[in-house]
Amino acid sequence: MSHAQNPLTVEVTLVREDVALLTVEGYLDVDTATELQAHLANQLHHGRRHFLLDLSGVPFMDSSGMNIVLRVYQEVRRLPGSVHVIAPAPAVQRIFDLTGVSLTVPVSRTAEEALALVDAPVERSA
Repeated sequence: MSHAQNPLTVEVTLVREDVALLTVEGYLDVDTATELQAHLANQLHHGRRHFLLDLSGVPFMDSSGMNIVLRVYQEVRRLPGSVHVIAPAPAVQRIFDLTGVSLTVPVSRTAEEALALVDAPVERSA
């Protein structure tokens, strides 16, 4: 996939001071994944701990895109923080399911559902 033919756009909306909604549109592949990575790094630098990734506008994602999602997930878990994927296209959901990513990274239908998971109390073992 050529970056010029399939540009990636990322719109960042601050839901709260510590929560960023990133709306991603376009092909998320080896040519475009660094664009998403740059936006995520910038938001981490500015103190965001929770990321809502709206992937409804991403018709295709390869392993480069998946690695970006996993990398930020691992990084924010140490803060502690969270990553939530919102409304992935069927092809993207299939990649998450086949690789087991959907067992690790929560997938929600809407931003509201994802935000509710951010706000849910964490159950701790006694």
